[in-house]
Amino acid sequence: VQLVESGGGLVQPGGSLRLSCAATGNIFSVKAMSWYRQAPGKQREFVATVTRDGSTDYATSVLGRFTISKEPANNGMYLQMNSLKHENTDVYSCKSESIWTADDDTWGQGTQVTVSS
Repeated sequence: VQLVESGGGLVQPGGSLRLSCAATGNIFSVKAMSWYRQAPGKQREFVATVTRDGSTDYATSVLGRFTISKEPANNGMYLQMNSLKHENTDVYSCKSESIWTADDDTWGQGTQVTVSS
């Protein structure tokens, strides 16, 4: 599975962005897709996930502000981010989780989100 993210950019505090992750390849092997964030020199952190059947889960810090959903048009998913804060600034990457093993999981290249006035 190959993943391509889009939709990052610069936004003011309180603003919104929508990140998209398009998937190609053997999409039938995907059991879930997730968003992670990573700051320079820090470990990657979980943001949100959506399973094949549409179930979702979120990091506590984004509950009520972010929404993850499948995007059938591109076999992928999107992350709607509202009420953005300075601390949401990071590189956001999507991950495809395989039905097989963790070694079969794949990552996108990442997209920068900057929240600044």
